[in-house]
Amino acid sequence: MNSEQTNYGLSISQEELNTPEPFENPLPRAVLRLNTHVLLDGDWRFALDTEDTGLRDGWHLGHYYEHIAQWPGSIENHMAEAHSQSLPAAWHDSVVAWYEREFTLPEMAESLNRSMLQLTFGACGYETRVWLNGRLLRTIEGEEIHYGEYTSFSYELKAELLRPNNRLTVRIADTMDAETPRGKQESHVYKRGGIWYQTNTGAVRSVWLEMVERNRLRSRVGVVSVVEDQLVRFTFTPRIHDPGLYTLRLQVYERNAAPDAAPLATSDFSLPLEAGQRQQRVVMEVPDAKLWSTETPNLYRLVAQLIDQEGYSAQIETHFGLRKIEARGRYVYLNNEPIYLDGILYQPGTATYAEIRRHMYAMKELGCNLVRVHIAGVDPRIYNLADELGLLLWVEVPSPHSSTPRSRENHRAELLRMLMLIGTHPSVVIWSLYNEDWGAQDIATNPETRKYIVEMYHYMQLAYPQFLVVDNDGWHHISYEGRLKSDLLTAHLYTPDLGRWQELLDRLVQGELVGTAAFPLVVGDPFFYRKQVPLLVSEWGGFGFSDYGGPKDAESRTEDIRRFKQELRARPIAGDVYTQATNIEDERNGLIDPHTGALSVPPGLLDSRTVN
Repeated sequence: MNSEQTNYGLSISQEELNTPEPFENPLPRAVLRLNTHVLLDGDWRFALDTEDTGLRDGWHLGHYYEHIAQWPGSIENHMAEAHSQSLPAAWHDSVVAWYEREFTLPEMAESLNRSMLQLTFGACGYETRVWLNGRLLRTIEGEEIHYGEYTSFSYELKAELLRPNNRLTVRIADTMDAETPRGKQESHVYKRGGIWYQTNTGAVRSVWLEMVERNRLRSRVGVVSVVEDQLVRFTFTPRIHDPGLYTLRLQVYERNAAPDAAPLATSDFSLPLEAGQRQQRVVMEVPDAKLWSTETPNLYRLVAQLIDQEGYSAQIETHFGLRKIEARGRYVYLNNEPIYLDGILYQPGTATYAEIRRHMYAMKELGCNLVRVHIAGVDPRIYNLADELGLLLWVEVPSPHSSTPRSRENHRAELLRMLMLIGTHPSVVIWSLYNEDWGAQDIATNPETRKYIVEMYHYMQLAYPQFLVVDNDGWHHISYEGRLKSDLLTAHLYTPDLGRWQELLDRLVQGELVGTAAFPLVVGDPFFYRKQVPLLVSEWGGFGFSDYGGPKDAESRTEDIRRFKQELRARPIAGDVYTQATNIEDERNGLIDPHTGALSVPPGLLDSRTVN
């Protein structure tokens, strides 16, 4: 992307400047705003609020912090470092931590009648409060308390609150509450060990300052392609302080076009905008556009400008690709062509972005065209990387661990936060609402649980037609009036025995919904498979994990994978997801070194095109 600064920036000294990483997008977000940012990562003062008295005692007004912590980083690591421990510290009920640092007010490059300072947290939580010079801030969405720990949130810093030297105070709280979205972190219901992992909460991603326009487009863009007509539907979120008539100007360029290149397509849209923010969809034709696929990941650069009546322009940029994903009969279609999904389960855990990059390249080298990012929130740059590599992504909502009205509301809020920030990417093709009943344990017996999942499935179909949606991955899919409320019929099948594997696959393709997976594949009303939806074995293997026949040496594991994969491809199955990419905590069944990205099995092993 063109990284030249336009309109506003921050005028800062060399000592204050944080040098960006040497690739296009150093911040954990997908959409770029062409200004200068100042990272507030690094040393923060840190204190654990063991009795949770900090709010009562006014720590945000002034407090002695006895420790120093590195942001970004987890509370668990900061607790351990404070006590000179080498391993992350555990907590068993609740944890409250406070962080504080100062920053010097950058010299404003433009007057504040057009611009303002914005503070953004890449992710933090689960419960976050922020004070500026002792004054509690509200997010742009109006929250005094931000809930969630997997997506970014921002604050507009009012000029009257800013000083030459400013104090930023952050309170982060989390609990083992099973009603909050936790993914595979331990809770009061699921304890650490086996497939359940230590908590990793708190200041988990970067925090930064940047100058933004008062009237602008938020850093979130939705993209839906109509490939037959070469149309793209873009959804933008204008943020307006000064109501009036604005022009939204879109320009589409070749991804690596020269700065003086003419756009491939351009279009203006006149928008009367009120104060506040709202979403706005527009449609644009991109003539002769090349489609994005796993073999040819063609991307285009979108420049979007919001222009006021005086001609002043606020600009964002992103990449996008035109692609269509569809579940039709027995198969999944990409751009109207059937594609077999050679998938792998990926749990990045606490991996750095540099390690994630190595993992992604290694998964591509294994022959995968699909990565199932398992029940976790990740650095959003992973989606950009998948766009570039031509890797399809299957993403999932980090699940709560109990099924209650409150857990469903928390689940819905987390899903909506994630959708808002992941709608740009052609690589993201599948979403799971739940996995193996986690957070929906009563799905087979509670109509309210099934009703909620069906409602969210229908919402996704209408609001995000660019994705396939799985209601509850693995088993217990929902049938209503004989209609499956999932675009894919998925099963988790684990056995180290080849004969048993053949038997399970045969029963699956014959439509035997009971006795194939650990639980019945469908609940609710009777459902008759009859090859009307694609079948996916969305977890299998686990060779190396003690519960599934391991550990095994690399040679025997390679042979098992090859033989099991051959059986999959000999049947009318739409795809599979091998478990898993890297080792994580007690799960020692990875094929990729978690640090170096080196393969422990031959390249191309999971590419079904090489199966013979």
